[in-house]
Amino acid sequence: MTYCVGMLLDEGLVMAADTRTNAGVDNVGKFKKLHTWSKPGDRVFVLLTAGNLAVTQAVVSMLSEGTQEKKGKGAAPNLFNSKTMFQAARLVGQAIREVKRLDGESLSAGSDAFAASFIFAGQIGKEKPRLFQIYSAGNFIEATPDTPFFQIGEHKYGKPILDRVARNDMKLGDAAKMVLLSFDSTLRSNLSVGLPIDMLTYETGTLKIEHTKRIGLDDPYFKMLSGEWSKALRTAFANIEAFDI
Repeated sequence: MTYCVGMLLDEGLVMAADTRTNAGVDNVGKFKKLHTWSKPGDRVFVLLTAGNLAVTQAVVSMLSEGTQEKKGKGAAPNLFNSKTMFQAARLVGQAIREVKRLDGESLSAGSDAFAASFIFAGQIGKEKPRLFQIYSAGNFIEATPDTPFFQIGEHKYGKPILDRVARNDMKLGDAAKMVLLSFDSTLRSNLSVGLPIDMLTYETGTLKIEHTKRIGLDDPYFKMLSGEWSKALRTAFANIEAFDI
């Protein structure tokens, strides 16, 4: 299992994913689930992946190969020649359907589910950044000011703080803090999600990927954040009047 969060802000994007994969308590691995493509000054894309690792890696490889094919007039649609983020999101959906066409029957025959979900975000030119959640059928929904974040994977433990705090007008640093608190809650309650966490923050209009970080067990900020959050929750609990029995 995994946990990924993508958030769309007026200031930009915050994208984060853990790196744990497991098929039982004695078979745990680490794989990157945050993937990027960019043409500095023109466009940036970020993709978070959850689900069957073979499926998600095949989708990522298909998208990457598309960006390396023939360029110019007559080139097949790919991330680097899409005119809008909507068109780019449709390309991700098409890649998912193509992988399903190639491998879906074999997976079903082997009792493996074609299970995959994605969070896709980015910016093309002067278009504002956009954020999409893309399902295993290849269809998708888009984030709005009313719902500025998406989660995939083991999302239930980290959702409460996002529901209470998330706003599209948050500062990037505050949103990144909130997302890491969401991960902290998930890590404490579910062993199928684990460090390190890959995080990317993107500032609207920069059209380049500058701020990425891998947050591991010894990361001083994450350790501080986790400790202070636990302390703040205990203090808040103690300050609320007890139930009258």
